[in-house]
Amino acid sequence: MTTLVFVGAGPRATGLLERIAANLPEFPQALDIHLVDPHPPGAGRVWRHAQSPLLRMNSMAEDVTMFTDESVVCEGPIRPGPSLYEWAEQVRAGGLDDEALTEQVRALRANSFPTRQLQSRYLEWVFDTVVKQLPDTVTVTVHPTTALSVTEGPDGRQLIPLADGETLAADVVVLTLGHLDTEPSAAHRELAKYAADNNLRYIPPEYAADTDLSVIQPGEHVVMRGFGLSFIDLMVLTTEGRGGRFVEDSPGSLRYEPSGLEPVLHVGSRRGVPYHSKTNYRLLGGRPPLPRFVTPDVIDALPQGCDFRTDVWPLVAKEAAWAYYHELFNGHPERVRMDWVDFDRWFSPLPWGSPILDSLIQRAVPSPDDRIDFEALDHPLRGLSVGEDELQARLRDYIAADIARRTDDRFSADLGAFFGLLSCYGQLQRLTSLRPESQVRDLDGWWRGFFSFMASGPPDDRLRQLLALSEAGIVRFLGADMWVRAEDGVFRAGGGTSPGVVTATALVEAYQPSPSVRESGSALLRTLDGLEEMLVDGDYSVRTGLLRISPDGRMITAAGLPHPRRFALGAYSTERAVAAFARPRTNAPAFRQNDATARALLATLRLV
Repeated sequence: MTTLVFVGAGPRATGLLERIAANLPEFPQALDIHLVDPHPPGAGRVWRHAQSPLLRMNSMAEDVTMFTDESVVCEGPIRPGPSLYEWAEQVRAGGLDDEALTEQVRALRANSFPTRQLQSRYLEWVFDTVVKQLPDTVTVTVHPTTALSVTEGPDGRQLIPLADGETLAADVVVLTLGHLDTEPSAAHRELAKYAADNNLRYIPPEYAADTDLSVIQPGEHVVMRGFGLSFIDLMVLTTEGRGGRFVEDSPGSLRYEPSGLEPVLHVGSRRGVPYHSKTNYRLLGGRPPLPRFVTPDVIDALPQGCDFRTDVWPLVAKEAAWAYYHELFNGHPERVRMDWVDFDRWFSPLPWGSPILDSLIQRAVPSPDDRIDFEALDHPLRGLSVGEDELQARLRDYIAADIARRTDDRFSADLGAFFGLLSCYGQLQRLTSLRPESQVRDLDGWWRGFFSFMASGPPDDRLRQLLALSEAGIVRFLGADMWVRAEDGVFRAGGGTSPGVVTATALVEAYQPSPSVRESGSALLRTLDGLEEMLVDGDYSVRTGLLRISPDGRMITAAGLPHPRRFALGAYSTERAVAAFARPRTNAPAFRQNDATARALLATLRLV
């Protein structure tokens, strides 16, 4: 019997374990599998039940699955299973062993945004189901502790000492780590020291659900640097989480009743606006057949040393725009002046941004409000310069308009664009030909941020809550191009949209830390810092912070070769995985990667 050790037992480990179970008949063997994680198997850290019941997913119940379907292109067998919503339908009548979760599962609808606690039960069920489906020749042991390092024994086996004193010996080890803390950077340590020296509060980037917010005092003015999902979680925990109430005075309109324990949150970012709300409607014109322009063959044919902005983004923009117009023409034909077949025939051969293409769109789509404009979407406050009070009103109008677009299927073309962007994200994971500077600045930096801004926002009711908090004076907007200074014993902040300057006694970095092997909160990962990806181009060189892996998930050694017994998957690796669950019927990249890695693991284990 050979031994396989997973370091990390969250959703990624479960997904890989499911693929091992699916492929095992082709690679028959006896396996002794160990999973190491201080958090519950299946759910892991992020989705564990032990967190605030106020925190929810930013995906609808019908859009979350842990099982492959007919859309997935992989070598292993397809083994369908229920999505989160389908699982909820199966257990609704009998309920769960928790009264609050039973109420939630019975109230759940396909377009509901479930709590993370309910998601934890789905993930635990998936893990238990996968384990039970393994043959008797496979044993599974869970170790509720932390792995400290991985070294190689004289016989080639991998030695993994655990925090509880045990050491596991593995024929193969796979790192399936999820969201990881990082050690504070020099800049963060400097701000922390400044805060301590001046009796201020400072919170570095970290996972919001685990942040100690008790240090933030009622009524304290707090600068929140970041306007994405971490901010939304922190906003909820410091308002409703402190006893405040949202009251619906009229359908869709909320009013906030404070408890008196809330701080005042001054929030800003580079764009100065929150992530776009998730849509709560479905496509009216059918799913666009994707990919159309950003295909594997196109990605693989890009020349070495290409530039993302020049060579790749025009293809991505064209793909997303094509998917947008596919929905507009097929779902709302009364708003266009051309048949879709004719529009598609003219659109397809034209390069994105060409005057002829622009002219085609203007002729076929008469209303400017129905045309997609990526530049305006990426810089929503560009050119705006107003007073502080007017900025608050402008931002409220912007957020209200976003809610309106994302909850009214007259704008379902936005969902078409989402599917176009999602398809591109999956294809761009195979892109390896960018010049290093463009890889770091454009793909890892701008593109990932733009994708999250457009496609990974909160449910619309979270933005309604944000509006209510703004009306109540508990949230204040700083605008775009936010800046922060530590000076004169306080924190000062402002932005390029308004001349106003805020003085605060607390600063919170309201964003997730970037993956970094060297600065990881995982002691095991830190021992592998020599295996980080290094990109070099002439005098330009940079460490991306990511652990190098091969296409089948093998870790790359310092000599540049695939390690025969070590594998790794996750956002901290050069897989550059999107931190989101797979949507059904989208040929999700995680399923394809899990299957390829499972097959490589099983082939390796059969030979050791």
